[in-house]
Amino acid sequence: MAPVLGQLPIIDAANAQAAEPAWRHALSLFGDVKYPADFKRFDYVNPNAPKGGTARLISLGTFDNFNIAVAGIKGNIAAAATQIYETLMAKSQDEIVTEYGLLAEAAAHPDDFSWVVYRLRKEARWHDGKPVTPEDVMFSLETLKKLSPFYAAYYRHVVKVEKSGERDIKFTFDGPGNRELPTIVGEVPVLPKHYWEGTDDQGRKRDISLTTLEKPLGSGPYRIKEFVAGRSVVLERVKDYWGANLPVRIGQNNFDEMRFEYYRDNNVALEAFKADQADWIAENSAKQWATAYEFPAVVDKRVIKEEFPVTDSGRMQGFAFNLRREMFRDARLRRAFNYAYDFEEMNKQLFYGMYRRINSYFEGTDLACSGLPQGQELQLLEAVKDKVPPEVFTTPYTNPVGGNPENVRNNLREASKLLKEAGFEVRDRKLVDPSGKPVTVEILVQDPSAERIALFYKPSLERIGVTTSIRVVDAAQYENRTRSFDFDMITDVWGQSLSPGNEQREFWGSQSADVPGSRNTIGIKNPAIDALIEKVIFATDRPSLEAATRALDRVLLWNNYVVPQFTYPFARYARWDRFSHADLPKYARSGLPSLWWYDAEKAARIGKRS
Repeated sequence: MAPVLGQLPIIDAANAQAAEPAWRHALSLFGDVKYPADFKRFDYVNPNAPKGGTARLISLGTFDNFNIAVAGIKGNIAAAATQIYETLMAKSQDEIVTEYGLLAEAAAHPDDFSWVVYRLRKEARWHDGKPVTPEDVMFSLETLKKLSPFYAAYYRHVVKVEKSGERDIKFTFDGPGNRELPTIVGEVPVLPKHYWEGTDDQGRKRDISLTTLEKPLGSGPYRIKEFVAGRSVVLERVKDYWGANLPVRIGQNNFDEMRFEYYRDNNVALEAFKADQADWIAENSAKQWATAYEFPAVVDKRVIKEEFPVTDSGRMQGFAFNLRREMFRDARLRRAFNYAYDFEEMNKQLFYGMYRRINSYFEGTDLACSGLPQGQELQLLEAVKDKVPPEVFTTPYTNPVGGNPENVRNNLREASKLLKEAGFEVRDRKLVDPSGKPVTVEILVQDPSAERIALFYKPSLERIGVTTSIRVVDAAQYENRTRSFDFDMITDVWGQSLSPGNEQREFWGSQSADVPGSRNTIGIKNPAIDALIEKVIFATDRPSLEAATRALDRVLLWNNYVVPQFTYPFARYARWDRFSHADLPKYARSGLPSLWWYDAEKAARIGKRS
């Protein structure tokens, strides 16, 4: 049964023993918690950071909805929503996936991780003054699972949620051993049940399954002050915020206001930034970073360009094949498409040589496979040897290298060889499949940057006989088509945490392949991959997790499910020099906006905003 208030003390998670479930002030996958139960603040914050000022931030896209339960691409309020709603736990930014109490003061789970109980803080309040209750937490998880394909998949192992005490919520899982489940239920954004079951200012009953532009009720450090639909959202700091003095909040959320201005085009956003209509801009274009930031304010140091190392996550980005299309089911064809991709020339012509080729599904982390498998990784792969490509054991994975005419010719010859082995042949300069049907491919894109990359790739595919077209659609149509898997190829990105777990089922697992809206856009149904995903999820220590993740990485790579694209190990930002921050922790990236503050002295030095 769940622990009872008064029977178990809140203790340091590092010293929690398995004899009986103990109340823990923090959770991590393997018990390695940095901060003790009585910690006052995170080491990396400035506890004396001044409060005040306004931060003007840029968001790309638009929005027509404040209901995060049904928010998709058209409901682009993600950045604002993280400031309005809170979760049971908050992550530290100087540890690998460790969470400390936010709405919850403590958690308890047995050694087999078959359930977890969270205890809410007495002082946790909504902005209307009402307490945050177990009923709110239960309502939130059940509603998000019902309305969101992502949450439905991510939390499908939660089979029961119940109130187990005055302030306690118990989550029961469908089996033991999944050590990530107690942690990830602490990440659920908690929504106010009484608000959504009530009526709006005009007496109409609210419906959480519908979009709305009514200002939401939250429990976080900010609330919506004002907005212009589709164009801007202004958040104001909640002066009587209940959690301001929590250890996980000290020194953070320092701006009195945050203004999110929405732009449909990055070039327009950049011009607004240059005109001092925004304080920060994140730059994702290598070309823009190299050529568009030589205006006077940069020269005289009123605008600062800075790159922050990306250490908090990894990624795979690539041209993704839709395996639901018959033509893509042969791995040799997919590998041939990789041989046709001249990344080196693209990098030179489009990206000023700034990018590097992705060689792992966990690129940018120490979980990426390298060399040949050894030790525990090899043992895991031996168990699925009859279900994986033989190259997994004999050849370190590498991408073809282009960049000069000789390499390109060799790569195209290798592509043609693979296609011939797979039964494809070129007739009248057109590639046909073994049945004689022409191979035609449409690459679906939604923005100019993706279109530019696809257009560069198109002539190379045509050189091996593939009839290739580029289809540009708007964000809503792109969302609908990818959600229903109505595409041949897309550019897709899978972000990876430093401790992979249940999300791998959603990315690559057979169960998610036919679920509309799932992140398994490729449509992978591979028993070896399913088995390795389970090894990742049920790893009992960090070395086992690393071995299982590298084995999974190796098998994904050698199945050639994507044509890997490129990455950059830094996040690029430019800012007007009106702000300061403490030393950023290892996993903070830029730390924006929570770890920064308005610096009145700097602001006076560079002059008034436009």
